[in-house]
Amino acid sequence: MEKKKGIAILGSTGSVGTQALEVIAAFPDQFELVVLTANTNADLLIDQAKKFQPNTVVIGDEQRYEEVKNALWEDDIKVYTGDEALQQVVEMGEIQVVLTAIVGFAGLYPTLRAIEAGKNIALANKETLVVAGDLVTRKAKEKGVSIYPVDSEHSAIFQCLAGEYHNPIDKIYLTASGGPFLGKKRNELVSVSAEEALNHPNWDMGNKITIDSATMMNKGLEVIEAYWLFGLNPEQIDVIVHPQSVVHSLVQFSDGSIKAQIGNPDMKLPIQYALTYPYRFPGETPRFDFMQYSNWTFEKPDKETFRNLQLAYDALEMGGTAPCVLNAANEETVKLFLDGKISFLQIAEINETVLRSTEIIISPDLEDYKRVDALAREKVLKGCF
Repeated sequence: MEKKKGIAILGSTGSVGTQALEVIAAFPDQFELVVLTANTNADLLIDQAKKFQPNTVVIGDEQRYEEVKNALWEDDIKVYTGDEALQQVVEMGEIQVVLTAIVGFAGLYPTLRAIEAGKNIALANKETLVVAGDLVTRKAKEKGVSIYPVDSEHSAIFQCLAGEYHNPIDKIYLTASGGPFLGKKRNELVSVSAEEALNHPNWDMGNKITIDSATMMNKGLEVIEAYWLFGLNPEQIDVIVHPQSVVHSLVQFSDGSIKAQIGNPDMKLPIQYALTYPYRFPGETPRFDFMQYSNWTFEKPDKETFRNLQLAYDALEMGGTAPCVLNAANEETVKLFLDGKISFLQIAEINETVLRSTEIIISPDLEDYKRVDALAREKVLKGCF
């Protein structure tokens, strides 16, 4: 029997992380769970560690370290805490694939360390490529590391390109559900609540990603991610609104033909494909029933109402650190909205103001990204636009 594939899951207590563990549990002969990490959810991390018995766990919250360590003492599981530990554990020799499911800028540094260590990446943290796509893809090429997309849209593109890498692409289409406010105009969104924005019609995601879906920033970030993953020009990446969320994305080739990847709205399929590539393992995912989806609709996104989508294209055209600025501003404005400190429409308004008012570095290094990220956040929190 072939050796089991060693897996590290960064962000195991989030939506993607918990579903990844379900995938791993379904194939115990194929995977060995080596590392689990969480930021603050120590209780769930302890439960996961006791069930899956990894070699090592990392709890980001240093105040919960002793609690996790004591709980796992009898299981002989190594326990560490802090950002540096998070970056060091991905270098372990037993790991072949690092699933990065940490939300936001925080995923950049451990992903880069994993690439430096020659680990293949299953990428669920789109911000890593949004913030520093040039640096990350260049480093992956240098190290001979593969980046397997976990986002359902990018996984769909990846699957459509299988066997087609020698054929020119005309365009890719990233599908968007439209979120909870599909069809609404600006005047209808003036006073929407966080609770309304978190009520996504199709997908079960964490709070930050769900708000990004409601503002269409999530799709904007995916546009930037696709730019780096597939080596396309911005004009080759289009977004179409598809409320049923069963066509996960499409590729149009130079002869005009189009391939689409279709399936139920279930993240376990793209997670499984990223972990098992280039193979498809028989899974227990519910099979798609065409009769349940007799009407599929597609429409153009409203970039005036959902301004964040256009801002992502603008940042991509500006280049350099512009996407980093936009991402940092958005992470902070989403927090402010969830805390009831700004309105829904102010998310995009503040994001745009920060993007337009921040000097862009065209050829940044890692320290530049770190400094620009901090600057953009400071501008949001202090109102220094």
